[in-house]
Amino acid sequence: MENNGQKHDIPAKMKNAELIAALPFWSRLTKAEQELVREHIILRIFDKGSTVFSRGNECLGFIRILSGSVRTFLTSEEGREITLYHLRTGEDDVLSASCVVSQITFDTQMEAEERCRILIVPAHVLARLKESNIYVRCMIYELLSRRFSDVTWTFQEVLFLRIDQRIAAWIVEICEQTGSTEITVTHDQIAKDINSSREVVARMLKRLADEGVIRAGRGRIQVTDIAMLKNLRMNYRKE
Repeated sequence: MENNGQKHDIPAKMKNAELIAALPFWSRLTKAEQELVREHIILRIFDKGSTVFSRGNECLGFIRILSGSVRTFLTSEEGREITLYHLRTGEDDVLSASCVVSQITFDTQMEAEERCRILIVPAHVLARLKESNIYVRCMIYELLSRRFSDVTWTFQEVLFLRIDQRIAAWIVEICEQTGSTEITVTHDQIAKDINSSREVVARMLKRLADEGVIRAGRGRIQVTDIAMLKNLRMNYRKE
C-alpha cells in the first residue's frame, strides 16, 4: 500500500552527532569523507503504512532503522505480496540503494509497519564512498549477502514448511522479541508476514486454540503453551 506523502525530514541542525558516529563504517572514513556524510545525511520520519522505498521512487542509499519496524517485500503482477524480511531498530540495509549497487536486480519495496525514524546516507554519497573507500564497499557486499540469505530462507519456508510450523515459529519469535505471551495482531498481519492467506491463518489459529496452545480473540493472541509451539517449530528454526 503506497502512501508516499507520509514522510518528514528532520532539519540538519537537529541531527544527533552520536547517531552519525554510530554508523558501522564511520571510523573507517577519512575526515573529508566524514564531512561529506555529515553534510548530506538525512534523518527521516515515516508514518505507519507509508512507503519507505520502491524501485519507482527515490533511490535512498544506506539506511539505519533508529526506531520502528520496516517490512521488505515483493509484489507480483497479480498484486500478491511476499514478505522477504523485516528491519527493526538498530538494523542496516542497502537494498534501497539499487541505483548504486548493480547486483540488486529485483524490485523490492519497503513499508513502515509503525512510525519509523530512519537515518539515510543518500545514494549519491554512498556511491562516492563505495568508489573511494574499500571498507565501505566491503560493508555493502556484506549487508547484501546477509539480506540475500534472509530472502533465501523466506523462500525455503514458503516452499518446504507446513503452515502450522510457520505460524508457530512466527508466534514464538514475536513472544521472544516482546517478552510477552500476549500479541496484538490481526489475521491479515500474520498472513502477510508468513506469506499465506487470511483464511488459512484463521483456520490454523482456530486449530491451535482448539488444542489449547493459544487463546485467540479479536486482534489478539494469548499463548498458553509456549513449549508446544517451540516444539512445533524446532525442526526448522533459523539460527
